[in-house]
Amino acid sequence: MKELQPGYEITRKDLAKDKLLKIGAWSAPLVFSAIPALIFLALSLFSSPLWFFLTVISLVGGFIFGLIITGGLMVYRSRWLAGVRERLAVDGIKAQEVEWFKHELTTTEKRSLHEIEAKNLLLGDAFRDSLAARLTATRIVKSAKQELSLVKRRQNKLKFSKTENSANFQKELESDFEKLTKIQKEAEEMRIEAENRMHQIETAARHGTNFSETEFALKKLSARTSELPLALESARMEEEIRKEREKDN
Repeated sequence: MKELQPGYEITRKDLAKDKLLKIGAWSAPLVFSAIPALIFLALSLFSSPLWFFLTVISLVGGFIFGLIITGGLMVYRSRWLAGVRERLAVDGIKAQEVEWFKHELTTTEKRSLHEIEAKNLLLGDAFRDSLAARLTATRIVKSAKQELSLVKRRQNKLKFSKTENSANFQKELESDFEKLTKIQKEAEEMRIEAENRMHQIETAARHGTNFSETEFALKKLSARTSELPLALESARMEEEIRKEREKDN
């Protein structure tokens, strides 16, 4: 059973690893094709022309091999990043962590973030806060739907079970279903609230108006961003404990 570990922060090691994986993926075809080719080319200048033929072979073969290495590194990086994002999202995505979730932003959101930050850093920070809340809420809604589907499936299986504890498990599952439904509803409200806040910030940035009146709303939104993911993770852990109990029985 996984443990709840809130408060994960990106480390220098994570940043260095991400940078090395990107550099490795882009440079692999060049390294594996150019270096052997240069060695064979140098040898061909001082000895048999056969080395020049090997230069061409190594250039093509090395490039193909480099592409395979690139593909492997990209797949590994994609899976590694998915794990990092999951750990970051456990206690809610923060404004400074939005960069790690850029692929989950819409084209309009990316463009708006760039334009707002170029005009006003304060509004840019506020927009990032709202983006973080929107990303968190969207993830929670999706995850809650999956958890609800699993609970329904387990409820249907228990209908045909005649064990002593089946009635108790049904009640516990009903309780989980209610919790997850509430979390999903709150997350959907938070998503709408975050998107409305983003529209307000965009309007403020376009017209150059003061945004101080929305500061309280942003703080409230940030607080909810951290509360809901932990609530969902708690519900997951309860479900995992219940599964272990059923196995023991």
